[in-house]
Amino acid sequence: MKTSTFTFRAELVTDGDARMQTQVVPVPPDVVAELGGRPNQRVLATINGHCLRRGLLPRADGSRYLLLGKLACRTYGFRVGDELTIALTADPNPNQVDLPEELAEGLEAWPEAGAQFARLTPGRQRSIAYRIDSAKRPETRLQRTMQELEQLARDGQQPGIVE
Repeated sequence: MKTSTFTFRAELVTDGDARMQTQVVPVPPDVVAELGGRPNQRVLATINGHCLRRGLLPRADGSRYLLLGKLACRTYGFRVGDELTIALTADPNPNQVDLPEELAEGLEAWPEAGAQFARLTPGRQRSIAYRIDSAKRPETRLQRTMQELEQLARDGQQPGIVE
C-alpha cells in the first residue's frame, strides 16, 4: 500500500480564548480530504524538517488544524507568524504512543502500572506521556513519572481486595 505525503505552507497562528492561547497550523481542506477527512485523523507531520506525531483536530466550522503547542514551538524555535513548510502523511500506526524514557523504564519495572497503562486508550496514554515530557526540569519529570505510575498501579487494584 502506497502512502502519500501532502506538502503545503501555512502560517503558525494562535487559537483559543484569551485565557488559553495555543499555537496551531490550519490545514487546507484539500489536504484533509486527501488524508481521509476523518475527525482526529492521526498523521506524521514534518514541519520545517522536524518530525512530529499529531492529530488533525476539528474546528466548529468543519476545518482542521494541527496543534503544535508551546512545548513543540519552544523545542523547534517556531514563533507565531512564522511561515512553516508542512508535509503530512497518514500515520500507519495511529495508536503508537512515544513514551518518555522515564515512563518506559517505570512501566517495565512496575508490572501493575504497566498492565493498567496497556488498558488505557491511546489518547489517555498520550496525555500521560505529554504530562511527563512537558516538564522542563529532570526532577519534575521524575516526580510526574512517579505520580502517574502510582496512580496507574492503584487503578489496577480492585477496591476491597487485599493481596
